[in-house]
Amino acid sequence: MLGYFVTILATALGLLVVDIVVPGVEIANFPAAIVAAIVIGLINAFIRPVLQVLSLPLTFITLGLFSFILNGLLLWLASVIVPGFTMNGLIAFILAPIVLSFSSTFLNKYFAEKGMG
Repeated sequence: MLGYFVTILATALGLLVVDIVVPGVEIANFPAAIVAAIVIGLINAFIRPVLQVLSLPLTFITLGLFSFILNGLLLWLASVIVPGFTMNGLIAFILAPIVLSFSSTFLNKYFAEKGMG
């Protein structure tokens, strides 16, 4: 159970990093980042697998590059659902999922090394 909370915390902190690094992404406050992290987790658990299967031919044709578009779409969907979290512009659409992936992975590994997850 603690692992889920650590993952949500790492994703929320990763979103705050995205807010700082990527132009066009704005998060109003830390509670909005926590809610966004929960929504992103739910989207990744329920919607992402369906879209990955449906877009498999397109992902295959583009040699995997369509997965970047899919990640951007899912992050944008979370920004539509969560008040206080906005994404505007093509740069945010492409870079935000990449920066979020790197930062939350780093934070998850950091917390795991500290024995928190």
